[in-house]
Amino acid sequence: MDILHRSDFSFGPISVDQIEDHLFLGSLAAAKDIATLNRLKITHIITIDTCPLPRNILELSHVVLKYIQLSDEPKEDLLSYLDETDSFIKEGLGKGNVLIHCYFGVSRSATVVIAYIMKKYELTYTEAFEKVKAKRRIVFPNKGFVSQLKLYKEMGYKIDKMDIRYKIFRLNIAADRVRKVKILPQPFMDLIQPDPGLPQSQPEPNVYRCKKCRRILASESNLILHKDKNEICRQTFFIEPIAWMNATHITQGKLHCPKCEHKVGSFSWIMGCQCPCGIQMAPAFYLVPSKVDYTNVVKNVEMTF
Repeated sequence: MDILHRSDFSFGPISVDQIEDHLFLGSLAAAKDIATLNRLKITHIITIDTCPLPRNILELSHVVLKYIQLSDEPKEDLLSYLDETDSFIKEGLGKGNVLIHCYFGVSRSATVVIAYIMKKYELTYTEAFEKVKAKRRIVFPNKGFVSQLKLYKEMGYKIDKMDIRYKIFRLNIAADRVRKVKILPQPFMDLIQPDPGLPQSQPEPNVYRCKKCRRILASESNLILHKDKNEICRQTFFIEPIAWMNATHITQGKLHCPKCEHKVGSFSWIMGCQCPCGIQMAPAFYLVPSKVDYTNVVKNVEMTF
């Protein structure tokens, strides 16, 4: 049932629908209209847009706000915010009424609401989409957000930063940014993994070393595994970007052992690499199997007292 649909020539149509008790999904025009907020008794607002709400809304003392700066593009990372938005919605529902909006209330904000419904009822994307669409017929997340919602379910309706699928997802998002600005933007610096060759108190037992000088180059957990005919392929060792690679300010290059300078692999944020098995990985950071040795003995231990 449509709660309110009318025109505001500055911000498009005022459009808002009730999805569940105390939960509303709408447009920017609805979120900036104080009369609408008062009529719906809104106490919490999530904004997913390229600009925050105007000052007169930001200064409302009785409304709690959360702002996510994001455009409606398939390569935007909305997935990483879904734990935060779920917690915010639950907190808001416990205290009042929640409005979630983007510009039109069609893609970005719909994605956040669908994620909440998926988790609450343990639904698939399609099931949750149909449930939300029954209340707001214009919802239509872009294809990138749909893929993110499906991954959200596969991870058990929570962000698992150690899940290889999530790591690959974020690397792909980062690669898209690198294509545009030619360096790795600051928000993606967490993708650069610590150097396992440096002293540490609890090193991983299984590592890959430079065949020439024995310097540790990667831990087993850094591997991004792929399959060839249902078997783990070992023809190319794709790995996460690691600090010693110095791969944040150039788009591609050779990988050299940081100790002996022996060439051990290559990387490319943009072009990627094709394994001899035929699998294409992009972006790609890889070690050549003939240049490294696998070992399960680590003596690189820094004792702490």
